[in-house]
Amino acid sequence: MTPPVSETAFSLFGIDIMWYGVLIAIGFIAGVAVASKNAKFENFPEDYVQDLIIWILPFSIIGARLYYVIFSWDYYSKDLTKILDIREGGLAIYGGIIAGVLVGYLYCRKKKISFLQMADLYMPGLALGQSIGRWGNFINKEAYGAPTDFPISVLIEGQRYHATFLYESLGNLMIFAFLFIYLRKWKKNHGEVLSLYLILYGTLRFFVEGLRMDSLYFGSFRVSQLLSALLIITGAFIYYKVRKKEVK
Repeated sequence: MTPPVSETAFSLFGIDIMWYGVLIAIGFIAGVAVASKNAKFENFPEDYVQDLIIWILPFSIIGARLYYVIFSWDYYSKDLTKILDIREGGLAIYGGIIAGVLVGYLYCRKKKISFLQMADLYMPGLALGQSIGRWGNFINKEAYGAPTDFPISVLIEGQRYHATFLYESLGNLMIFAFLFIYLRKWKKNHGEVLSLYLILYGTLRFFVEGLRMDSLYFGSFRVSQLLSALLIITGAFIYYKVRKKEVK
Protein backbone atom coordinates (compact mmCIF):
# COMPACT_ATOMS: atom_id res chain seq x y z
CA MET A 1 0.00 0.00 0.00
CA THR A 2 1.40 3.36 -1.02
CA PRO A 3 -0.01 6.57 0.53
CA PRO A 4 -1.16 9.26 -1.93
CA VAL A 5 1.27 12.07 -2.70
CA SER A 6 -1.04 14.86 -1.52
CA GLU A 7 -2.51 15.15 1.96
CA THR A 8 -4.88 17.88 0.75
CA ALA A 9 -8.42 16.86 -0.20
CA PHE A 10 -9.41 20.22 -1.72
CA SER A 11 -9.09 23.98 -1.21
CA LEU A 12 -11.87 26.26 0.01
CA PHE A 13 -11.47 30.03 -0.27
CA GLY A 14 -7.72 29.54 -0.49
CA ILE A 15 -7.54 27.28 2.58
CA ASP A 16 -6.33 23.73 2.09
CA ILE A 17 -8.71 21.16 3.59
CA MET A 18 -6.75 18.09 4.63
CA TRP A 19 -7.89 14.51 4.10
CA TYR A 20 -7.23 13.83 7.79
CA GLY A 21 -9.86 16.36 8.82
CA VAL A 22 -12.32 15.17 6.18
CA LEU A 23 -12.05 11.57 7.38
CA ILE A 24 -12.47 12.58 11.02
CA ALA A 25 -15.62 14.51 10.05
CA ILE A 26 -16.98 11.51 8.15
CA GLY A 27 -16.23 9.32 11.15
CA PHE A 28 -18.14 11.66 13.45
CA ILE A 29 -21.14 11.74 11.13
CA ALA A 30 -21.16 7.95 10.80
CA GLY A 31 -20.87 7.56 14.57
CA VAL A 32 -23.80 9.88 15.26
CA ALA A 33 -25.91 8.11 12.63
CA VAL A 34 -25.28 4.77 14.33
CA ALA A 35 -26.04 6.23 17.77
CA SER A 36 -29.33 7.66 16.46
CA LYS A 37 -30.24 4.30 14.98
CA ASN A 38 -29.46 2.62 18.30
CA ALA A 39 -31.59 5.21 20.12
CA LYS A 40 -34.58 4.30 17.92
CA PHE A 41 -34.05 0.63 18.71
CA GLU A 42 -34.08 1.30 22.47
CA ASN A 43 -36.86 3.92 22.28
CA PHE A 44 -34.44 6.50 23.64
CA PRO A 45 -35.04 10.19 22.74
CA GLU A 46 -32.93 10.94 19.66
CA ASP A 47 -32.77 14.62 20.59
CA TYR A 48 -30.47 13.80 23.51
CA VAL A 49 -28.13 11.82 21.26
CA GLN A 50 -27.90 14.61 18.69
CA ASP A 51 -27.62 17.40 21.28
CA LEU A 52 -24.77 15.64 23.04
CA ILE A 53 -22.61 15.43 19.91
CA ILE A 54 -22.63 19.25 19.73
CA TRP A 55 -20.79 19.24 23.06
CA ILE A 56 -18.66 16.17 22.45
CA LEU A 57 -17.24 17.30 19.09
CA PRO A 58 -15.26 20.40 20.20
CA PHE A 59 -14.21 19.01 23.57
CA SER A 60 -13.04 15.73 22.04
CA ILE A 61 -10.78 17.62 19.64
CA ILE A 62 -9.44 19.72 22.51
CA GLY A 63 -8.90 16.60 24.62
CA ALA A 64 -7.16 14.77 21.79
CA ARG A 65 -4.83 17.73 21.27
CA LEU A 66 -4.06 18.26 24.97
CA TYR A 67 -3.27 14.57 25.44
CA TYR A 68 -0.78 14.67 22.56
CA VAL A 69 0.78 17.94 23.70
CA ILE A 70 1.21 16.78 27.32
CA PHE A 71 3.12 13.68 26.28
CA SER A 72 5.13 15.59 23.65
CA TRP A 73 5.94 18.53 25.90
CA ASP A 74 9.66 18.54 25.10
CA TYR A 75 8.72 19.52 21.54
CA TYR A 76 5.90 22.00 22.23
CA SER A 77 7.59 23.73 25.17
CA LYS A 78 10.10 25.20 22.73
CA ASP A 79 7.38 26.99 20.76
CA LEU A 80 4.00 27.29 22.51
CA THR A 81 2.35 28.69 19.39
CA LYS A 82 2.60 25.24 17.81
CA ILE A 83 0.09 23.93 20.35
CA LEU A 84 -2.70 25.65 18.43
CA ASP A 85 -1.51 24.46 15.02
CA ILE A 86 -3.43 21.19 14.75
CA ARG A 87 -3.11 21.32 10.96
CA GLU A 88 0.40 19.91 11.33
CA GLY A 89 -1.04 16.83 13.08
CA GLY A 90 -0.93 15.67 16.66
CA LEU A 91 -4.32 14.37 17.84
CA ALA A 92 -4.43 11.37 20.18
CA ILE A 93 -7.62 9.29 20.13
CA TYR A 94 -7.37 8.40 23.81
CA GLY A 95 -7.47 12.07 24.76
CA GLY A 96 -10.57 12.53 22.62
CA ILE A 97 -12.29 9.50 24.16
CA ILE A 98 -11.53 10.63 27.73
CA ALA A 99 -12.86 14.13 27.03
CA GLY A 100 -15.93 12.77 25.25
CA VAL A 101 -16.80 10.39 28.09
CA LEU A 102 -16.41 13.16 30.68
CA VAL A 103 -18.62 15.55 28.70
CA GLY A 104 -21.18 12.78 28.15
CA TYR A 105 -21.28 11.99 31.86
CA LEU A 106 -21.81 15.64 32.84
CA TYR A 107 -24.48 16.04 30.15
CA CYS A 108 -26.39 13.00 31.37
CA ARG A 109 -26.19 14.16 34.97
CA LYS A 110 -27.61 17.54 33.98
CA LYS A 111 -30.44 15.99 31.94
CA LYS A 112 -31.03 13.30 34.57
CA ILE A 113 -30.78 10.45 32.08
CA SER A 114 -28.83 7.21 32.25
CA PHE A 115 -25.17 7.72 31.36
CA LEU A 116 -24.67 3.98 30.91
CA GLN A 117 -27.52 3.75 28.43
CA MET A 118 -26.28 6.79 26.51
CA ALA A 119 -22.76 5.32 26.41
CA ASP A 120 -24.13 2.03 25.09
CA LEU A 121 -25.82 3.87 22.25
CA TYR A 122 -22.61 5.67 21.29
CA MET A 123 -19.96 2.94 21.59
CA PRO A 124 -20.69 1.04 18.34
CA GLY A 125 -20.63 4.32 16.42
CA LEU A 126 -17.41 5.35 18.15
CA ALA A 127 -15.72 2.16 16.95
CA LEU A 128 -16.99 2.79 13.40
CA GLY A 129 -15.79 6.40 13.48
CA GLN A 130 -12.34 5.27 14.66
CA SER A 131 -12.20 2.73 11.84
CA ILE A 132 -12.84 5.48 9.28
CA GLY A 133 -10.58 8.07 10.92
CA ARG A 134 -7.54 5.78 10.97
CA TRP A 135 -7.24 6.14 7.20
CA GLY A 136 -6.16 9.71 7.82
CA ASN A 137 -2.96 8.25 9.29
CA PHE A 138 -2.40 6.37 6.04
CA ILE A 139 -2.70 9.54 3.96
CA ASN A 140 -0.47 11.49 6.39
CA LYS A 141 2.17 8.71 6.32
CA GLU A 142 2.06 8.36 10.11
CA ALA A 143 1.16 5.88 12.84
CA TYR A 144 2.88 3.04 11.01
CA GLY A 145 4.83 0.22 12.61
CA ALA A 146 8.29 -1.29 12.43
CA PRO A 147 9.91 -2.35 9.13
CA THR A 148 8.49 -5.64 7.87
CA ASP A 149 8.31 -8.06 4.94
CA PHE A 150 4.66 -8.79 5.75
CA PRO A 151 2.64 -8.89 2.49
CA ILE A 152 0.11 -6.36 3.80
CA SER A 153 2.29 -3.36 4.56
CA VAL A 154 2.62 0.33 3.82
CA LEU A 155 5.37 1.60 1.51
CA ILE A 156 6.99 4.86 2.62
CA GLU A 157 10.12 6.20 0.91
CA GLY A 158 11.03 2.78 -0.42
CA GLN A 159 10.71 0.96 2.91
CA ARG A 160 7.85 -1.32 3.93
CA TYR A 161 6.37 -0.93 7.42
CA HIS A 162 3.63 -2.64 9.42
CA ALA A 163 0.32 -1.02 8.37
CA THR A 164 -0.77 -0.51 11.97
CA PHE A 165 -3.39 2.03 10.91
CA LEU A 166 -4.98 -0.75 8.83
CA TYR A 167 -4.79 -3.32 11.63
CA GLU A 168 -6.57 -0.93 13.97
CA SER A 169 -9.08 0.17 11.32
CA LEU A 170 -10.11 -3.42 10.56
CA GLY A 171 -10.13 -4.30 14.26
CA ASN A 172 -12.42 -1.35 15.02
CA LEU A 173 -14.70 -2.34 12.17
CA MET A 174 -15.10 -5.80 13.71
CA ILE A 175 -15.69 -4.26 17.15
CA PHE A 176 -18.40 -2.05 15.63
CA ALA A 177 -20.14 -5.02 14.00
CA PHE A 178 -20.02 -7.07 17.21
CA LEU A 179 -21.28 -4.27 19.47
CA PHE A 180 -24.02 -3.28 17.01
CA ILE A 181 -25.34 -6.85 17.04
CA TYR A 182 -24.76 -7.32 20.79
CA LEU A 183 -26.90 -4.29 21.63
CA ARG A 184 -29.80 -5.80 19.67
CA LYS A 185 -29.53 -9.47 20.55
CA TRP A 186 -27.73 -10.04 23.85
CA LYS A 187 -27.74 -6.87 25.94
CA LYS A 188 -29.57 -7.26 29.26
CA ASN A 189 -28.53 -4.21 31.27
CA HIS A 190 -27.27 -0.71 30.51
CA GLY A 191 -23.48 -0.48 30.53
CA GLU A 192 -22.73 -3.83 28.89
CA VAL A 193 -21.92 -2.38 25.46
CA LEU A 194 -19.74 0.32 27.05
CA SER A 195 -17.79 -2.25 29.06
CA LEU A 196 -17.29 -4.52 26.05
CA TYR A 197 -15.99 -1.60 24.00
CA LEU A 198 -13.45 -0.82 26.71
CA ILE A 199 -12.28 -4.45 26.82
CA LEU A 200 -12.17 -5.00 23.07
CA TYR A 201 -10.65 -1.69 22.04
CA GLY A 202 -8.20 -1.78 24.95
CA THR A 203 -7.01 -5.21 23.82
CA LEU A 204 -6.77 -4.19 20.16
CA ARG A 205 -4.86 -1.00 20.90
CA PHE A 206 -2.50 -2.71 23.36
CA PHE A 207 -1.19 -5.08 20.69
CA VAL A 208 -1.24 -2.61 17.80
CA GLU A 209 0.61 -0.02 19.90
CA GLY A 210 3.40 -2.52 20.47
CA LEU A 211 4.15 -2.42 16.73
CA ARG A 212 4.14 1.35 16.31
CA MET A 213 7.26 3.49 16.02
CA ASP A 214 5.73 6.82 17.06
CA SER A 215 4.34 5.93 20.50
CA LEU A 216 4.11 8.51 23.25
CA TYR A 217 6.09 7.43 26.32
CA PHE A 218 5.85 7.90 30.07
CA GLY A 219 9.32 6.96 31.20
CA SER A 220 10.07 3.64 29.49
CA PHE A 221 6.41 2.70 29.08
CA ARG A 222 4.16 3.33 26.11
CA VAL A 223 1.36 5.58 27.39
CA SER A 224 -1.28 4.02 25.16
CA GLN A 225 -0.44 0.51 26.39
CA LEU A 226 -0.77 1.62 30.00
CA LEU A 227 -4.14 3.21 29.22
CA SER A 228 -5.20 0.14 27.24
CA ALA A 229 -4.53 -2.09 30.24
CA LEU A 230 -6.54 0.31 32.42
CA LEU A 231 -9.43 0.23 29.93
CA ILE A 232 -9.48 -3.58 29.92
CA ILE A 233 -9.55 -3.75 33.72
CA THR A 234 -12.22 -1.02 33.97
CA GLY A 235 -14.34 -2.66 31.27
CA ALA A 236 -14.18 -6.06 32.98
CA PHE A 237 -15.19 -4.50 36.31
CA ILE A 238 -18.13 -2.62 34.79
CA TYR A 239 -19.32 -5.68 32.87
CA TYR A 240 -19.26 -7.81 36.03
CA LYS A 241 -21.19 -5.18 37.97
CA VAL A 242 -23.85 -4.38 35.37
CA ARG A 243 -24.55 -8.04 34.69
CA LYS A 244 -25.37 -8.31 38.38
CA LYS A 245 -27.38 -5.06 38.17
CA GLU A 246 -25.18 -3.37 40.78
CA VAL A 247 -24.47 -0.31 38.65
CA LYS A 248 -27.41 1.99 37.81
